[in-house]
Amino acid sequence: MSPRRRGEIGLLPLVAILFFNVSGGPYGVEDAVGSLGPGLALLLLVVTPLVWSLPVSLAMAELASALPEEGGYVVWVQRAFGRFWGFQAGWWSWINSFVDVAVYPALFADYLAFWRPGMSTLERWAVVLAFVWILTAVNLAGVRITGWTAVALGAVSLVPVVVLTVVAATRLEAAPWRPFAAGDGGLLSSLGLGLAVMMWNYSGWDTPTTTLGETHEPGPSFRRAVWVALPLITLAYVLPVAAGLSAAGDWAAWDTGHWPAVALRVGGAWLAHLVTLGAVVAAAGLFLSLLLTNSRLPYALARDGQLPPALGRLHPRFGTPWAAVALSSVGYSVCAFWSFKELIVLNIWLYSIALLLEMAAFVALRLREPALPRPWRVGGGAVGMWLVAGLPALCCLLAMATAGWANTIVGVLAALTGPLAYRLWRAPARREPA
Repeated sequence: MSPRRRGEIGLLPLVAILFFNVSGGPYGVEDAVGSLGPGLALLLLVVTPLVWSLPVSLAMAELASALPEEGGYVVWVQRAFGRFWGFQAGWWSWINSFVDVAVYPALFADYLAFWRPGMSTLERWAVVLAFVWILTAVNLAGVRITGWTAVALGAVSLVPVVVLTVVAATRLEAAPWRPFAAGDGGLLSSLGLGLAVMMWNYSGWDTPTTTLGETHEPGPSFRRAVWVALPLITLAYVLPVAAGLSAAGDWAAWDTGHWPAVALRVGGAWLAHLVTLGAVVAAAGLFLSLLLTNSRLPYALARDGQLPPALGRLHPRFGTPWAAVALSSVGYSVCAFWSFKELIVLNIWLYSIALLLEMAAFVALRLREPALPRPWRVGGGAVGMWLVAGLPALCCLLAMATAGWANTIVGVLAALTGPLAYRLWRAPARREPA
């Protein structure tokens, strides 16, 4: 019998894991304000969850209720299109995670520079590596500990956001949406870049489905977690950005790690230190939760005979896929030394190709298996199905089209590693007992 303990992630830890897989708070959104302009940034912060987050989360909620299995969307794509495409979904997402998850050690170091502005390159490397491997140790200690640690980190990271918003709201000076756009380049190109940036800030609704096999009452719990996390994440972006712009102004100076400067101007040194604490804690929560969910990808593929069996091994005491977690962290350690800005656009390109496959699986399973029990399903019949699948697909295609040639070439090359890896590790279908 497998040492893996099932049903250990309850509703509140799942909300925290979902919160960190998607957002973690407004930390990191500053670049959007400085590059797009206040009005366009605020508009996209409000519109993106409606055309992107809500449809994706609805599709994931339906599939989680129908097929609440370990591996989540990897299992769904495999059921819809076969083992080859199931492998591609898992492989592309795992490869993408080396870009995505590596953002957060870099972001941690960027915010830590507020307390130590003269940090040397060697010190930054040491900080990044310590950050990665301390949080890896927490992951290895078990999913229950990881889930409740995410709850604690979520609470600590949000308190400074609430305090900053309240203090800024008492000092409003100007309309936060002026000017509407930064004025560099055409509005259409700004919209394309802005949507890609906002998609990154609102992406990840599918990722926690990889832990459904470890979640208590996975279908209902995932759905309820979405209903809590979606408005929470949207408000945690819109309110502090609007209040900060109105009270502090100087929107052109907004850049990665700028929240402490906003807090210093609005409330003084005490608020700046509090916000910096929230930012570094949020970065820890983001890495912790994303390592949890993304490490289940190679684990699920290995259990199905599509990656080396070692990656499917579980710790005899903690029931965690220790080899998959450790290998993932090695990759994140290497990728963490790129700068924050260099990672975002490439990340959304890689994420988009995997999500397009997941949304196609949502439609295919609706059409091919209408009798599949779905305790909860997206309403609206065929129209609802196509809206839920079509809106995110259009966003993905727009983001990919505006990613630039360099990111597109790298993204295509990364995608081509999927078929090569499948041929290398292909084995007869098998699945370990749960």
